[in-house]
Amino acid sequence: MKRPAPKHRPSPRNGEPRTAPRVAPRVAEVIVTEVGARGDGIASFEDAKLFVPLTVPGDRVRVAVKEAANAKGDGLRADLLDILEPGPGRAAPPCSHFGTCGGCTLQHMEDAAYAAWKVGLVQGALARVGLGDTPLEPLSQTPPAARRRARFAALKRGRRVWLGFNERMSHRLTDLTECPVLRPGLFALVEPLRGLLLSVLPDGGGCDVIATDLEGGIDLVLVGPRSLDRAARERLVAFGEAEGVARISWQADERGTSEPIAHRRPVAVSFAGLPVTPPPGAFLQASAEGEAALVAAVLANIGEPKRVADLFAGLGTFAVPLAQRAAVHAVEGDAPALAALNKAVGALRLTTERRDLFENPLTAKELARFDAVVFDPPRAGAAAQAQALAGSKVPRVVAVSCNPATFARDARTLVDGGYVLSRVYPVDQFLWSAHVEVVGVFSRP
Repeated sequence: MKRPAPKHRPSPRNGEPRTAPRVAPRVAEVIVTEVGARGDGIASFEDAKLFVPLTVPGDRVRVAVKEAANAKGDGLRADLLDILEPGPGRAAPPCSHFGTCGGCTLQHMEDAAYAAWKVGLVQGALARVGLGDTPLEPLSQTPPAARRRARFAALKRGRRVWLGFNERMSHRLTDLTECPVLRPGLFALVEPLRGLLLSVLPDGGGCDVIATDLEGGIDLVLVGPRSLDRAARERLVAFGEAEGVARISWQADERGTSEPIAHRRPVAVSFAGLPVTPPPGAFLQASAEGEAALVAAVLANIGEPKRVADLFAGLGTFAVPLAQRAAVHAVEGDAPALAALNKAVGALRLTTERRDLFENPLTAKELARFDAVVFDPPRAGAAAQAQALAGSKVPRVVAVSCNPATFARDARTLVDGGYVLSRVYPVDQFLWSAHVEVVGVFSRP
């Protein structure tokens, strides 16, 4: 562990203490030439890349140059001091918190430039693995005020509760007064939640609140505080009644099991008309519009298979609509999600299997009984499963991903195994962020 330097050390001349000098940031004037993968503008400074947040290509800016951008030392960071001359793609951000709140990084970019940048993220990831010539479909964009799921952080200090999202590259909180990304029903709970948490949290205490806008109402999960006494539980129940919250649960920490506190009405999310009751805090696509775009791309390219494997199936986002046209085997490692899908399955031609596909992917032999495979892994991708697919004879594979970099890596594995990547669909459901979803279509010639 690196020890902090002492505040004073003896002078070699007279033994008097002196304060360790501070190195002031260097001030420079630069021109931004591009926007990087994380949403920062990039300029050149002393033969190094300089990452400048809140800028667009063409901006001439005055900046304070700081430390290396990361441990690899492949660039420098800077704070934006002044925009001396705006670039052609700059726009007025719609939210007063922009620049402080870490939830959005690109509200200052004009719509056409923003859309082109998102497509460029996908093109760049594919080009880095030698697949840059793959045809890309037009970007599907989710509108503002469409995010149906959010995770807020809360912190109590004295008689006040801060509630919102972390500031950029910080553990400090932006106390929300508006949010153009969230569904109005979600944001409407922010102020009432402050009042609730003021009476539930200890002074100096904090928690996270996972809020999901479902059919039937809003589902809330408090992650923390470490314990809830009877009075706090009663306040949560009363809050649900007063604010019309459908379901409230609590878990002591990130690894804990959620405990029901109040369940006023049934909640569900429907896939192709089939309602599924998600467990508290379950993963769900960020917006209904984004989910619809992903499902449409999968269904349009799956062909007419008789047997489909849906890997990393979750609650059944793809398995349920696929099961209306083929026999589907859904594989998922999360037991509560799989239990929810099993409970809803009804007369569909759908079987399920609980399995850790990172440690135990379906083998080429097991895959041989399927005409098509859909896989939708977390951000880390599906390296082991992609390798097994590359060694299989499955005629058609449709890959869904929330990370263009790991998608490109897995796509390279499939192509090296003999597949052809025929088209890619970029889907932007994390508006004004550096995230973009991808659907890729693979087939054997």
